[in-house]
Amino acid sequence: MTHKLFIFFLLINFTVTAQSVTDTLVKSDNRIEVLARVSETEALIRWAPTKPIAWKQLNQYGYIIERYTIIRDGKTLPNPEARTLTSIPITPKPLEAWEAIVQNNDNAAIVAQAIYGERFDVSGTDKIEAIVALSEDLEQRHTFALYTADQDFEVAVMAGLGFRDNTAASNEKYIYRVVSNVPESINNIAYGGVFQGYQDFEPLPKPIDLVSTFSDAATSLSWNFKIHRSLFTSYNIERAQEGESFKKINKRPYTLLNQAADERSGRIYYMDSIANNKGYKYRVQGISVFGELSPYSEEAGGTGRAALGFTPFLTTKEFIDENTVKLTWEFPEEANSELSGFTLNKSNGLGETQEVLIKDIPPTARSIRYNKLLPSNYFTVSAVGKYGSQKKSFPMLVQPVDSIPPSRPVGLTGKIDSSGVVRIKWEANTDVDIFGYRVFRGNLENEEYSQVTSKPISTTAFRDTISIKNLNSNVYYKIVALDYRYNQSDYSDPLTLKKPDIIPPTSPVFKKFDVSDGKVNLQWARSSSDDAKTTHIYRKENDSQDWLLVYEGDNTTERYIDKKVTEGNLYSYTLIAIDESNLESPPSPSVSVKIPKTNKENQVRSFSGIANKLQQSIDISWAYRADDISEFEIYKSKTEEKLRLLRVVPADTRRLTDTNLKINTSYTYGIRAVFKDGRISKLKKITVKY
Repeated sequence: MTHKLFIFFLLINFTVTAQSVTDTLVKSDNRIEVLARVSETEALIRWAPTKPIAWKQLNQYGYIIERYTIIRDGKTLPNPEARTLTSIPITPKPLEAWEAIVQNNDNAAIVAQAIYGERFDVSGTDKIEAIVALSEDLEQRHTFALYTADQDFEVAVMAGLGFRDNTAASNEKYIYRVVSNVPESINNIAYGGVFQGYQDFEPLPKPIDLVSTFSDAATSLSWNFKIHRSLFTSYNIERAQEGESFKKINKRPYTLLNQAADERSGRIYYMDSIANNKGYKYRVQGISVFGELSPYSEEAGGTGRAALGFTPFLTTKEFIDENTVKLTWEFPEEANSELSGFTLNKSNGLGETQEVLIKDIPPTARSIRYNKLLPSNYFTVSAVGKYGSQKKSFPMLVQPVDSIPPSRPVGLTGKIDSSGVVRIKWEANTDVDIFGYRVFRGNLENEEYSQVTSKPISTTAFRDTISIKNLNSNVYYKIVALDYRYNQSDYSDPLTLKKPDIIPPTSPVFKKFDVSDGKVNLQWARSSSDDAKTTHIYRKENDSQDWLLVYEGDNTTERYIDKKVTEGNLYSYTLIAIDESNLESPPSPSVSVKIPKTNKENQVRSFSGIANKLQQSIDISWAYRADDISEFEIYKSKTEEKLRLLRVVPADTRRLTDTNLKINTSYTYGIRAVFKDGRISKLKKITVKY
């Protein structure tokens, strides 16, 4: 208790402004959050700014790591010993340092792109579109950088979000503080801290409560993520087929973002496809925010079994005498190998619980006799698969007296209105003992229809309500007639009704856009709706509020080149899909491009490069006569790769030395002049082999 009180007051004394530490750390949401964990050899520190703008500024100015020794040999020090662990503020590694690892590390590639990738270019800071676009761009970079750093501690260190302290003593305990180096005049960012020491080391626990549920060619895995939520950010999933060793089956760490987890039960789920009739075992492994791997969970296993693919269908009943009936059913002969047999079931009333009368009917049988009939009998036949799955037939009513069913209904017609109300009608049966009718509905033409009437109806019309906001374009109806002995007629011919189309198509989405040779190149992913017919492109220019149609094509096209543009103007584009019912999709998110001004008369001249093996460099030089240049942009890439901005140099520079090279590699360099009025020259390229 004494230690805790001392540390609380110590944290208050560390506050360097007049504002209280409570106000700084609790009221402020512009702060640095800190986590720490100790291994057997070092202390690992991880942090993250809570605001995207703070993250961007801290990438430039850096973080300072402070350590305060609070406890030594189990005793609280009267005066904490302060030490700064960073000789210079920590910032992300330069772009050159990332190039060696991004090829083999997807996490590094994502974070490097978030920090150094080209900025989304929106001109005119006085426009609300520019502010929104820049804000969204920064939020996405901040979110992806922090989330990805959580999956790889080495990447977090390179991104300036992690630190290893290998100078900590095993008999001491510290407060670590991560402090902003951003000047307060720019942004006042509250520091974050954590209390940690080697005494706090605990090995990671293993994930718990792994459960596997096996079905037809699939396994559903689930385990408890909630109890270890503060420790594990992701998981590895491993599978072993019988007689083989475990192998990882997830290409990337599996997180809560991969599939929605059940927050109420605290479980996360994973589906795996497997081969039937083979044994499998599974285990999972937790991954901490510091990249540590936990012990494996307990194993869970089982075998996938194929579900029975067919349903028996009772077709005829033949009365042998007043107590005996012969029932016949249909079932595909080719499915006999899937069966262990059939069972005959009966109830005295429709909807009542059925009793199994006869078991172990051979798989080849298609009929059976029963000699204990009651006045009313509802029979079903169940097909039983070899692995326990069952499919039950639709009930058949059997009445020994007056067992002749009515004739099947005819003249079934109907329509659906725009709100999903269905009205069907049919001709009345001419049988004298008609009691009523049952109505059945199906969403697919060949599926088993479902009864939609709770009891027989006496009228020859029926009103139904369906959802028209689903993927099925049709709905199907059949009816049967019943007499007073509940003899049921054959089904009527099916009625097919087309649903009204009120669902607009999905929107196309832009995938890529750029400007080259004074033209705007647009590429998009077309609408995924099956009934999408055409795609329209609308454009507006500069501050205009009017969207004008500039392209109309069928839904198979995914490219368009806009040639009718003017240098210096800003153009915005959006996409709309139109379906066969002329319903329009919502407009896609718009994209904006500004057509750059070019200076075709004044180009860079005498642009050349020489490989200097002695100095291990490539020296490039150029000439330019114009006097209204603001700066030069120098680009570089390996041959056949996309050029990337290497450096921006002042207007009076005519030479540049590049030492970031690999032997026996060809490099392409590009240069263009940027003029004071915003115009740019044509890009000029050269290729140099080093």
